[in-house]
Amino acid sequence: MTLNLRLTAALCVALSLCALLAVPGNLPGLGGDARLTLAVFVLATCAWIGTPIDDTYIALGAGLALTVTGVISSDTLFGTLGDSTVWLLICAFVLAAAVARTGLAGRAAAFLVGGARTVRQLVHLTTAALVVTAFAVPATSGRAALALPVFLALAKALADRRRLVVMLALLFPTVILLSAVATLIGAGAHLITVSVLWETAGERIGFTEWLLLGLPLAVTSSHLAAEAVLLTTTRRADRAGPVHITAEEIQRHTATPVSGPWTQAETRCALLLGTVVLLWCSEPLHRVPPAVVALIGAVVAASPALGTVGLKDALKTVPWSLLLFMAATMAMGVALADSGAARWLVSGLPAGVTPTVFLAVVIAVSTAAHLILQSRSARSSVLVPLVVAAAVGAGVNPVAAALASTAAAGFCHTLPASAKPVTLFAEIPGTPTYTPRDLLRLSAVLAPLTAALVLLFAVAVWPLLGVPVVR
Repeated sequence: MTLNLRLTAALCVALSLCALLAVPGNLPGLGGDARLTLAVFVLATCAWIGTPIDDTYIALGAGLALTVTGVISSDTLFGTLGDSTVWLLICAFVLAAAVARTGLAGRAAAFLVGGARTVRQLVHLTTAALVVTAFAVPATSGRAALALPVFLALAKALADRRRLVVMLALLFPTVILLSAVATLIGAGAHLITVSVLWETAGERIGFTEWLLLGLPLAVTSSHLAAEAVLLTTTRRADRAGPVHITAEEIQRHTATPVSGPWTQAETRCALLLGTVVLLWCSEPLHRVPPAVVALIGAVVAASPALGTVGLKDALKTVPWSLLLFMAATMAMGVALADSGAARWLVSGLPAGVTPTVFLAVVIAVSTAAHLILQSRSARSSVLVPLVVAAAVGAGVNPVAAALASTAAAGFCHTLPASAKPVTLFAEIPGTPTYTPRDLLRLSAVLAPLTAALVLLFAVAVWPLLGVPVVR
């Protein structure tokens, strides 16, 4: 669909629905604030889908409209920027800048892939390394940028085996996207989900709880996806040959040292990162909030005596646009919940649906949503408030429903433009990479596989970890 057609269709749908909302009495049970909220919500969603306008600009406009019309207060709008999850993400990016400056990522990657002797070992060791980066670098686009030099070094070392290079080009973004669910800071969408659950259902999910629920899913889905990538992009003959990549070969194609004695900066940064992750994981023992731990780590990482990066340089890496987007969409979520618009919107859903069927529908919709809404954060902003409201009405645990929706939304591999990591690795000058046909072939296998896996975790694994299906 061309841009003009998408714009025209989105405008027609938005205006039609807003006109329907404007007529008094035609929608019983819908108050004035709820009507205004739904009108703003519809306009914002249609603008995200059908216009090239920046997502953050649309979200800020929606938050401003809800404030000017009195649906939410200015304190609510501006207070979202002071939310602890926003501070957690800011400090996590400062820590990530310190890690990137020292080159620890390249050294760790060389250590892992250097032990590979077969193609399958190379694939799964690379997958393990990418999963670990979810603890060091927030947001999938940041992890993709950090991993790109490592991929380029591997591509040079395997230049005579083109199919393996193409396979690795597809493996990197696939694992980065699916493993993001491992940690709370893995994607901005996770912070939106946590905020919506707290504002609408009174359920608080901390870093440790998310880690306990998300890490097993991330590890399982990433390694299953790695097998899917391997089998859909290579032949038996490609996988049969031995592989031996030395640190020296990787070093020839990267600027930072990947072998030899550690520098003082690398040692300090590794100790700091390990301490921060350990404190995050042990929050129930010491009761220090993850945002405070992250702030302490960021201050140390940027300190003149012990740090490895300047504070000004580190703050330049923070995606302020994403933070503003999150804050504005959090305010939209508050408006949907407090005005009753979310409850009204899902009140017409069929009653008597079993929890398993309900979760299956939520997962299916969330898996396919990337075809309409390319921004992962925008998908969570639209889907999670509705999923939580529908779950409460259906007697399903809203935490299980919201987590399932957010995890399923991690699949966004169908098109090169479906996610930033997919776009980044699809356009690498001078290096063989995948085509849209390769993505479609992988998606045909990966979409049902990841959706089924999320459903399995929601109904069988998460209840064992303290998140039952039924509230």
